[in-house]
Amino acid sequence: MDKRLLLEEIIKKLEEDYQLFFNAAKTAHDAATHQENIPDNKYDTLALESSYIAQGQANRAQEIKSSIAQLKQLSIKTFLPEDPIRLSALVEMEEEDGSQRMLFIIPAAGGLMVRCQNRDVRVITPESPLGRALLGSHLGDVIQLTPDSAEAEIIAII
Repeated sequence: MDKRLLLEEIIKKLEEDYQLFFNAAKTAHDAATHQENIPDNKYDTLALESSYIAQGQANRAQEIKSSIAQLKQLSIKTFLPEDPIRLSALVEMEEEDGSQRMLFIIPAAGGLMVRCQNRDVRVITPESPLGRALLGSHLGDVIQLTPDSAEAEIIAII
């Protein structure tokens, strides 16, 4: 799988999410400051609630924008079969039931699922429990995915 293409897909998805949150923050801000939402009494909190929503969505938009900038600077490393897993590794794992999963270790956008070249790829960060378990591991190592789950073998590092 082409990791540069995968990274472009992730950035594209984040840019779409950024626009969504930016627009939502603007809409909530407009609602908070609209003439019709001026409180009539101390119990009328619609404007205040809208301002909280606007701030939360603006914060999320800023986080996404920061992640995009970070990923645009990411150096993609090519891994040899004997190399340990590090940042920018695309890891394929096979679980005990024979199912396979692809994990892309990057510094942001953890949890995001992206479809690239007809494969689903889950983004994980080095700070996640699974990311910490994978870092430094090698091809053929067996990793427990979560404390209460089955184990999975690393079958490819790209």
